[in-house]
Amino acid sequence: MSETTDYPEQVVITLPDGTEKTFQAGITGLDLALSIGRKLAQDAVGIIVDGKPQDLGIPIARDASVSIVTFDTPAGKEIFWHSSSHLLAQAVEELFPGARFGAGPAIEQGFYYDISYPERFNEEDLRSIEAKMLEIAGREIAIRREEMPREQAIDFFREIRGDPYKVEILEETLKEVDTVSVYHQDGFADLCSGPHLPNTGKIKAVLLTNISASYWRGDSSRESMQRIYGIAFPSEKLLKEHVARLEEARRRDHRKLGAELGLFMLTPEVGSGLPIWLPKGAIIRNELETFLKGEQRKRGYVPVYTPHIGNIELYKRSGHYPYYSDSQFPPLTYKDETGREEQYLLKPMNCPHHHLIYSSDLRSYRDLPIRLTEFGTVYRHEQSGELNGLVRARGFTQDDSHIYCRPDQLVDEICDAIDLTRFVFNTLGFTDVETRLSLHDPENQSKYGGTAEVWEQAEKDVKEAADRMGISYVIGIGEASFYGPKIDFIVRDAIGRKWQLGTVQVDYVMPERFDLTYVGSDGQKHRPVVIHRAPFGSMERFVGVLIEHTAGNFPLWLAPVQATVLPIAEDVHDYAREVFQALQTAGIRVEMDLRSEKIGKKIREAELSKTPCMLVIGRNEQEAGEVSLRRHRKGDEGRFGVSELIAKLSEEIAQRA
Repeated sequence: MSETTDYPEQVVITLPDGTEKTFQAGITGLDLALSIGRKLAQDAVGIIVDGKPQDLGIPIARDASVSIVTFDTPAGKEIFWHSSSHLLAQAVEELFPGARFGAGPAIEQGFYYDISYPERFNEEDLRSIEAKMLEIAGREIAIRREEMPREQAIDFFREIRGDPYKVEILEETLKEVDTVSVYHQDGFADLCSGPHLPNTGKIKAVLLTNISASYWRGDSSRESMQRIYGIAFPSEKLLKEHVARLEEARRRDHRKLGAELGLFMLTPEVGSGLPIWLPKGAIIRNELETFLKGEQRKRGYVPVYTPHIGNIELYKRSGHYPYYSDSQFPPLTYKDETGREEQYLLKPMNCPHHHLIYSSDLRSYRDLPIRLTEFGTVYRHEQSGELNGLVRARGFTQDDSHIYCRPDQLVDEICDAIDLTRFVFNTLGFTDVETRLSLHDPENQSKYGGTAEVWEQAEKDVKEAADRMGISYVIGIGEASFYGPKIDFIVRDAIGRKWQLGTVQVDYVMPERFDLTYVGSDGQKHRPVVIHRAPFGSMERFVGVLIEHTAGNFPLWLAPVQATVLPIAEDVHDYAREVFQALQTAGIRVEMDLRSEKIGKKIREAELSKTPCMLVIGRNEQEAGEVSLRRHRKGDEGRFGVSELIAKLSEEIAQRA
């Protein structure tokens, strides 16, 4: 009599196009790929089984929906780059005995590994590690997954690997887990849930990009580590294309362009992460604020202002202080004239202040929705290694709005907030926008305020609004705020990088904490729902991204200097001044170059300063009462009368073309 098994003899596999195929139970992802085509099998890096990524070599024992993953998919890149982080660690271990390893995840562009080693790695070390990674890859070492009981894994990493960081993870983070997985490649082994590449040979090109300081588990009170960043590809060609994109990104770096164009400054005399807007940058910011304020006014928003600090009890009540205390500046403590001690906090969020404004008056159901808006500056004590010009700062201004509405108004208000965010992005030239519904992790409910029932309703409302607006979205489990789900807008810039900017959040939690109410048609008190909404996200981050997206070539309506008057010779200076005055009177931001330089040099310098319009004036233009219009990066557009030119430019500015 044959031995019985729980598994069927055959399995039905459903492919992404809906095709169903029957195979012998235990078929691997690699076998499946081979059954479809040898090229697919060659390119495969993993599989997704019923929505869960896994190794190519793991048997499929039951009916399932399966897709083959290649490098050119997001899931494929994550598998490839996570495997590359293990390759990095193995190379470091072979070159630098005694190194110990923290975390080594894949990130959006590549991977990193946090490494503990007594000596500082340098640029020469990075090149040596790259070479060793390629040498190991060339060995085509099989990457083998082993599942073992947690206690056995603790012994393995303590006694055999001598890796205290993995032991700590096993003893603390994974203490409720019975079985863990370890990935082996030759003598190197790492604690990891996977999946990984089948062998190291698929990694053909490697670039280690930089080193930064980090702390074990992100805790500044723990051991200091070295974080090595890198990226890897299945071909040298893809690496060369990536390097070309990096060069373009360097040319577009908002910190470099911000200094060259005189937009903002950062100085240790003020403090790290605290940008100062220079006049030209202030114009851009002011134009953006004016644009959004005007649009908000049309949609029924009312402006408020709140202070930069608040009593710490306010943030304890909202939950921001306990939830975000690690990223806040220390409280300001002082004693009043009675000797009573008080503590104040640099404002980490605008929301609690707005909730107090709402609760300062009795509200009727007829009053709702109430839409409060503020360009409010907030402060976060970001780690110094994570600061990045305008896009990651310690002091920044949010285009913050809070909408207080009845539950029956909620979906309409979310839809309007989505519409406003889309309008802002389209106006600013961000046409490639990905939407993520950031939901809570029901397996970790303690991280969030409110009950499971409240979260279920909030997430239902968010999905309903997104579906009504026809948004194509992805789901991000565990990406929600502690008080509610979010709709996050991730834009792709001109060179393909992704940036999270605008957000719309639904909040049933804060109305409870702040006892927010309105009197309904039944004469009873009811809870409003709050929508947190910020199309720009923060002015600093948005402008930083916009600088890199446009490479500093701002549209006419947004450019700090919209036109510059360039007289060819001194005998037309008086006429040039008349043109300058006419444009200035019309509200066009204009400058004039009266230097005794050749016109070619003046034009070149205006091009370098990225001025949209150059108005060239010679004797012919003076005699005809005209100017010659030259556009930045486009060249001559012909001659125009002064009034005609002003009308043309004014219309373009008004339309925010």
